Amino acid sequence: MNEVVKFLKENPVQYFATVGLDGKPKVRPFQFMLEKEGNLYFCTNNKKDVFAQLQKCPYVEISTSSPKFAWIRLNGKVVFSNDMETKKAIIENSSLVKSLYKSAENPIFEIFYLKDAKAAIADFSGNPPKEYAL
Repeated sequence: MNEVVKFLKENPVQYFATVGLDGKPKVRPFQFMLEKEGNLYFCTNNKKDVFAQLQKCPYVEISTSSPKFAWIRLNGKVVFSNDMETKKAIIENSSLVKSLYKSAENPIFEIFYLKDAKAAIADFSGNPPKEYAL
């Protein structure tokens, strides 16, 4: 888990893939927020297309790469949470999120974590990827 969290924090723009409402793949930049109790948290806005997509098909894959050409692939099932403590922690730890939503009580602010998450970190070294079940 620590290696996955470290990689996501060091490479803060990740690419988040969903199945669109039209059944076609959709990818957009996203950002990992925090790890809590073994769960990797992200956030969004319940007015966005991505929120509707996740309601219909909660399985996602996330990828990003480092400047040294290492990359991560992370996938799992999205589980939305209303945990106010976690929402407050995300707001306080991200100036971008705070600028968008102002407070954890904002009714459009949604948080989620990945259930049954799996990750692989790979590079061009010729070594096999490091795999993680989170």
